[in-house]
Amino acid sequence: MKVPFVSRDEMLANNVSRASQMRGSPLAFLDMRMPAHARENINIIGLNVTENVDDPALAPIIAAPAHGFSVGYIRAKNGCGAALHAHETEEVFIPVRGQWEIYWLAGDEEQTVTLDVGDVVNVPLGIYRGFRCACEDPEALLLAVVGGPDPGKPNWHPSVLEAARETGLSIDDQGNLREDT
Repeated sequence: MKVPFVSRDEMLANNVSRASQMRGSPLAFLDMRMPAHARENINIIGLNVTENVDDPALAPIIAAPAHGFSVGYIRAKNGCGAALHAHETEEVFIPVRGQWEIYWLAGDEEQTVTLDVGDVVNVPLGIYRGFRCACEDPEALLLAVVGGPDPGKPNWHPSVLEAARETGLSIDDQGNLREDT
């Protein structure tokens, strides 16, 4: 293997993102206009998992290539987070600040686990899952890692698709966010 040379300046310019400067978007996914699912999604590096492909705030902050994974942060208020969705990849969640609840469907029954800072959960592929902030900390932050060569778009639970229509949002045949008129 040939070892590349990367100067400090190149590393800082192309491969570092400072938490204090990270900003994302409040409309990355279909569910985000629903009050219980309001949050900020910040795509840090990787495959740019989003349905709102036209929002420049959702481009990965670190443009350097990432092979087979995507890393992002989620900021949300207590009780808010992502609605039930599935991926054809695994998804790993790690609270960076505050408590977070991960929930999933086991058949028709919702199951939950509450995570503290540093805890890790790996949600298997194909399972309907969601997450929500479980604390009053206004700076609560969740790290999400989506694996695989192509994370694709979320597969929303039918109840989410129905509720999103009431907010004026839907997704097109390619899984991209669409404003219904």
